[in-house]
Amino acid sequence: MTSQTVFISADHGLAIVYFLQSDVVKTLLSKGVRIVFLTDDALLKQIEEKFGQPGIVFEGLRLNQAKKYSEQKDPLIQYWLHHLRRFGASKKINTAALDSQIPQVEFEAKGKRKLILPFIRFTLFLMRHFQGVRKFVYRQQLKYSPAIYADLFAQYKPDLVVASSPGWRFDRYLLREAAQLGIPTAAVVVGWDNPSSYSISGAPIDWINCWSEIQKEELIDGSDWVPGQIHVGGIPTYDGYYKKSWLLSKDEYYAIHHLNPNRKLISYACSFVTFSPNIENIKTLVDLIENDQLIEPAQLLIRLHPNHFLDDPHFRGEQEEIRKLTRENKYIHMVEPVPLGGELGYYSGEDMPEKTSMMAYSDVFTTVYSTMVVEAAIHNQPIVSICIDVPGGWNDPDKYSLSLREIGEWPTHLRFRTANAGQVAFDKQAVKAALNKALQNPHFQEENRLKFVQEEISFTDASSGRRVADYIYSKIGKHFNKVG
Repeated sequence: MTSQTVFISADHGLAIVYFLQSDVVKTLLSKGVRIVFLTDDALLKQIEEKFGQPGIVFEGLRLNQAKKYSEQKDPLIQYWLHHLRRFGASKKINTAALDSQIPQVEFEAKGKRKLILPFIRFTLFLMRHFQGVRKFVYRQQLKYSPAIYADLFAQYKPDLVVASSPGWRFDRYLLREAAQLGIPTAAVVVGWDNPSSYSISGAPIDWINCWSEIQKEELIDGSDWVPGQIHVGGIPTYDGYYKKSWLLSKDEYYAIHHLNPNRKLISYACSFVTFSPNIENIKTLVDLIENDQLIEPAQLLIRLHPNHFLDDPHFRGEQEEIRKLTRENKYIHMVEPVPLGGELGYYSGEDMPEKTSMMAYSDVFTTVYSTMVVEAAIHNQPIVSICIDVPGGWNDPDKYSLSLREIGEWPTHLRFRTANAGQVAFDKQAVKAALNKALQNPHFQEENRLKFVQEEISFTDASSGRRVADYIYSKIGKHFNKVG
């Protein structure tokens, strides 16, 4: 009997964790499925050495070829179709995250892109209000489908193609090519905010797995998915948290970062640096801790954001300023995300032991509404979201800035606030009060945190990897037949 073959596309570091560091691939292999795992060409050898096993073949995702095609074949048309696809979700959902990011695209538009903005704004208005317009834009994308993977399809003859997004990124070309060949396609939602931040599919997709009923509603109401296409299987990436498979001992973790066991640990995960500096948040924490203004002696561990390592002088400048604070202050420490390299960047599974240990041993976890608020809530730690703006943002007329005060209405952030899963602080005094409240009563908001986690990820028994794999397996060779 010929084994069934599934292509899995992992074009993001988080997708490596989702598929290879959970039970998803393991379960599929146990069912006799042959997996062709497509990822960044530059990392093939490294990933194969770490995750290679019988039944799985590693191939390059050819992201450079995909990018080249997008830049050379009607680049202006493809660019604006991609823009419309991303920001044209229905008004039936909370579009605050989309609405905040559209001005950035318009701010950064140059030359011919600037001239077409009035037409683009009008088209987005129509898309927000009319499903027919959304469908028209969706169909216009599909004509851009280069035969980048023809040899792989001919060689392996897959029965299903699975991607870590429904064509929101360059995976759209792989998925479009599969659909043209009549091969069923499926996607998984890797990110917490993805359904409310990326909108309409970039390719024909038969099936999709999401985290929760909340995400399912966003997919249906915002991007016109049919309920029968959607499976709520949770988020396999977080199974390892519940299994404690990555957790270091507290003594080992404290030794790695030279932490003082006699001082409370406050951690800060940088977030939203693309839109706004984090440095004012960090300086506030440094001042409170170094000058012993909290009710308990404390120390600060700062986790840099992956974007701090992009080739951007603003991000690099903030990174260096944070390093300077750690050098000049006794109780301030820093941790860097571990890079996979290549196109997958610093969103990596290489430092899952670091991430889980940081959250597990933090007496208070702080950030700016990062997805890590969900992860910290899984670890049942007090959470404070700090949103102190630097006056003028990035203070550069050529650099777009967005006030941190303005992002509280984004769907994921609003759910965090509505659930009272953590505190929110907009100035130094509020930060001080929130930290003291959390230090004084670690169980403050505990019931809210646990309910928040249940609503956002659905399954807290480390079963999501198996659930997603079973769903993928059940859809091998099957198309979703829409009615009407």
